[in-house]
Amino acid sequence: MNWYILVLKKYFIFTGRARRSEYWNFVLFNFLNSVLASFMDQTFGTIDVENGIGYINLTYSLAVLIPGVAVAIRRMHDVGKSGWYMLIPIYNIVLAVTPGTIGENEYGPDPKQADQNTSNNIID
Repeated sequence: MNWYILVLKKYFIFTGRARRSEYWNFVLFNFLNSVLASFMDQTFGTIDVENGIGYINLTYSLAVLIPGVAVAIRRMHDVGKSGWYMLIPIYNIVLAVTPGTIGENEYGPDPKQADQNTSNNIID
């Protein structure tokens, strides 16, 4: 859940890199929240039956659209690719599961090393 909140805190940040755990935890919690929003639509009757639109789910989806795109772009940066690679079907999933570039790349420092340095400072 912390990764999900971290992505929401980085709402408009399209630069830098995102670890696999940050990206996939966001995807997981985004999916679960979307299922919950759909359930709420059915429970509260906020579905437009004619168009099949659930207004709670639609509102949630629009709210997380920008951070979802931002974390996907940062994930592509972590593997050393341009953010535009997220638009290529199937290949973007391959890149999303690929380990990030070790050390600094053209998009910024290694987020895994930054997390390890932060945890070492907390222990000290």
